[in-house]
Amino acid sequence: MNKFFKHLFSPFRLLGFDWFISGLFFMILLAWQFPGPGVADGVISLKSLAGYGISVIFLLYGMRLSVGQLLGCLSHLTLHTIIQSVTFILFPLLVLPFRGVFQGGPYYNLWLGVFFLAALPSTVSSAVVMVSMARGNIPAAVFNASLSSIAGIFIAPLWMGMFVNGPMAFDMYPVLVKLTYQVLLPLITGLLLNRWLGQWAINARKITSYFDQLVILAIVYTSFSTSFKSGLFVGFSLEVILMLVLILVLLFVVVNLLIYFTGKRAMLSRPDMITALFCGSTKSLMHGSVMAKVMFGSMGIGGIVLLPVLIYHAFQLTATGIMARKFSVRKPDNDDK
Repeated sequence: MNKFFKHLFSPFRLLGFDWFISGLFFMILLAWQFPGPGVADGVISLKSLAGYGISVIFLLYGMRLSVGQLLGCLSHLTLHTIIQSVTFILFPLLVLPFRGVFQGGPYYNLWLGVFFLAALPSTVSSAVVMVSMARGNIPAAVFNASLSSIAGIFIAPLWMGMFVNGPMAFDMYPVLVKLTYQVLLPLITGLLLNRWLGQWAINARKITSYFDQLVILAIVYTSFSTSFKSGLFVGFSLEVILMLVLILVLLFVVVNLLIYFTGKRAMLSRPDMITALFCGSTKSLMHGSVMAKVMFGSMGIGGIVLLPVLIYHAFQLTATGIMARKFSVRKPDNDDK
C-alpha cells in the first residue's frame, strides 16, 4: 500500500510533500468536485465510518502510553510549564485579539479556523521524531506530547465554547459527551490494556499509522464535502488563501521566537530547548480532524475550520524537518550540554 501511494503522489514529493500531505489536498479537491459521498448519512456511510475510526485511533494511542514512563518525567517542571503554557495559553492569546477585526465579516470562519488551530494540543509522533532527530530530550518530548494530547480533549472545546457565539454557537454539553465516549473512553480503555497489549501496539505502530492516516483523510473529505455542498467557500479567492498561509507562517515564527527567548531566560539546556521548540510550536492534525468533526460537523463549517490546520500541518512538517537537521549537525557548545 505504501509503495502505491508513494507512486501515485510522486510528483508532489518533488515539492517536499509526502504521500499523506498530498493526499490531504487531494481529498479537498475530491470533495470540491464530488461532495456527494461525503455528505451522505447512514450507519455505514463514510461519515459514520470515520467516527468509528476515531475511537479506534485513540484506543491504539492509549495502548502505546505507559503511565510509569510518563510519571518518570515529572522532574522537568520548568520545561513542561513552558511547553504547555505555549500550547494552550500563548497560542490562543496571540490569535484572540484579531477576533474583532473579522467578526461579522466574510472571513470570520477563517479566523475561527486559526483560533481553533491555536487551541489544539501539540502533535505527538512527529514532534517526538523531530526531537529525536535533533538530539533533544526524548522522554520529556513523549511526556509533553502525551500530556498535551490528553489535556487538549478538554481544553480545546473549552476555548472554543468561550468565544464561539451567535449563529456559530454550539452547546458544550453534547460536545463534551461525544468527546467522552468517542475519544476519552477509548483512550482510557487503551491505557488499561497497555500492560498486556502495549508492546504489540508499539510494534504494530507502522501498520496502524496507515489506518490513522486513512481515517484522517476520510474526515477531511467529509468535512470539506459538507462545506463545499453548503457553498461556504464561495468568495474565497486565491489571494485570501495565500494571505492565510502567510499569517500561519508568521504565527509559527513568532511562537518559536518566544519559546527560544523564554527558554534562554529560564536557562534551559540545549536538549530541553530543542524539546520546547518542537513540542511547543506544533499542532496536532489528528486532534484537529477529530474535534472539528465533533464540534462543527452539524454546522457544516468543518472544512473551513480545518483549512488552517491542514496548511499549518504541512508547513510545520517542512519547517521542523529543516530545524531538526540543523540541530543534528550542529556541535553543542559547552553551556548547551
